[in-house]
Amino acid sequence: MSRNLISQVMRGLSPEMDPLRLGTGWSVPELEKPQVYLFSTFGDSHPGSGHLDRLGAAAKEGITEAGGRAARYFATDMCDGESQGTDGINYSLVSREMIANMIEIQSGATPFDAGVFIASCDKGMPGALMGVMRADIPSVVIPGGTMNAGPEMLTLEQLGMYSAQYERGEIGEDRMNWAKRNACPSCGACSFIGTASTMQIMAEALGLALPGSALMPALSSDLIAYAKEAGRRAVEMAGEDAMRPSRLVTMESFENAILVHAAISGSTNTLLHLPAIAHELGIEIDGSTFDRLHRGIHFILDLRPAGRYPAECFYYAGGVPRIMEEIRDHLHLDVMTVTGKTLGENLAELRENGYYARCEEGLAAFNARYGLVEKHEGTRVFAGEKVLPDRPIEASDIIRSYDDALGTDGSIAILKGNLAPEGAVIKHTACPKEMFRAVLRAKPFDSEEACLSAVLKHEIEPGDAVFIRYEGPKGSGMPEMFYTSEAISSDKELGRAIALITDGRFSGASTGPVIGHTSPEAAEGGPIALVEEGDLIEINIEKRVLAIIGIHGEKMSPEEIDAILKERKKVWEEKAAAGEIRTASPKMAKGVLRQFAKSAVSPMKGAWLA
Repeated sequence: MSRNLISQVMRGLSPEMDPLRLGTGWSVPELEKPQVYLFSTFGDSHPGSGHLDRLGAAAKEGITEAGGRAARYFATDMCDGESQGTDGINYSLVSREMIANMIEIQSGATPFDAGVFIASCDKGMPGALMGVMRADIPSVVIPGGTMNAGPEMLTLEQLGMYSAQYERGEIGEDRMNWAKRNACPSCGACSFIGTASTMQIMAEALGLALPGSALMPALSSDLIAYAKEAGRRAVEMAGEDAMRPSRLVTMESFENAILVHAAISGSTNTLLHLPAIAHELGIEIDGSTFDRLHRGIHFILDLRPAGRYPAECFYYAGGVPRIMEEIRDHLHLDVMTVTGKTLGENLAELRENGYYARCEEGLAAFNARYGLVEKHEGTRVFAGEKVLPDRPIEASDIIRSYDDALGTDGSIAILKGNLAPEGAVIKHTACPKEMFRAVLRAKPFDSEEACLSAVLKHEIEPGDAVFIRYEGPKGSGMPEMFYTSEAISSDKELGRAIALITDGRFSGASTGPVIGHTSPEAAEGGPIALVEEGDLIEINIEKRVLAIIGIHGEKMSPEEIDAILKERKKVWEEKAAAGEIRTASPKMAKGVLRQFAKSAVSPMKGAWLA
């Protein structure tokens, strides 16, 4: 293909460019080379970003060897885990927008011929992917990998369980401190299929990362090799118009990613991120797209939080390529990828080049680490209640065959009704069967803090539908309801007898009867703001229903309920106008959160800034 090196064109338009780059440390010969924008979320902010400088160095080496010149740029991401339970979590979703903005600014202000984008975690990876689309230069994404599991295969998402057990007096301080000190034994994204892991997988599933590179162990030498190869590939792509994301990524690419999301039981936060990424290309996907594509797809990944194993095992079982092989009959195998080959060609090449043999070597080392080297009597119990086979773990334990699936209808459902006209999301693979069809009594709270306190003080009873509202994008930035969901799901009585419904969102690690993203949100006067204590709430996952079917304990017709909700809406609007209802957190009154509250679209559309 012919190359159009925009950097060389711009040098002729800006006489200051050469001397300024020379002053930055470039040599004169380097000015003539393809110039590569090398972005990462590196920083000392959390384990998922603290090691990305090493991947950046490897990518830079590959760029140099291939005849290019790298220019490093950074926009460090925050850590949802470190902010959990504090007002800091209000900044989480908006940080995605700021990362995308910085990439747009950095790549738009100075011309580049290609890009390499490195990120690991919850908002860093989706922000980077949105930025990839805005920069629209031939680019390769490097997923930053996952941390190792700890002793007893402990992983960070279990801290919510341990914390709730500690608050209830079920475990002592020594066990709680043990969990806190061993849950994050290395750098990398948290070792479960949360938002960080899911979005790394989505980057590869979209065709933007090299085949097999998503969610590798962060300390692996193989990941360094992938980073170096990504740098080389970026130089090869430089100036090739067909390799621009706007040409490469199509609706079929997004459908492939959503099908993979169904097979892995990916984070519900993906329903915020993929629509926002697609929006950058003018492609429209929403919750209904996910619901349609998830139906009938087999859920085959036995990783936490829905399964038994830590995410470190994902690569050992064959990673994204193995998932795609199992669901290949549903995929668009003819879509193009950053390799310059189709998805189908990539999968065929991996079968021939020893990729799966290298994965098996990693699994053997993992088994040896935990003493799973031979068959023995009884079962092995790690990390609380996780029971593993009485033999070495096999790849087929982690990624099941399509015919030996854990479930047959994807992993999420979009519920609609008079309570959620635009929709709400539930991960049904992590929901107890008792809540698949239920009628519950409403018990609303106007903040997570009030709800969590009620749960821990045993003020919630079986049969309650617990509401947390005013936690959507306009209400408080849409933080995660992690501690409340974990307190409920880890409670042996409540975990199967109540539901949590919110216009906020959940951690990708959340399990239990939790329904989020309820839209329109309460701060906009959505029906969730109008629910009163004792209203009857119907949940029907099979029929995709979330509805108010009764008022103050008495069942009524849909027409009667609509009339009552209209009257309640008038009262709500009057109180909101008079300042008698706090529709938004005080933090949303200034700064970047105010900008987010003014411009964010509905959660079911992706909460991107209009």
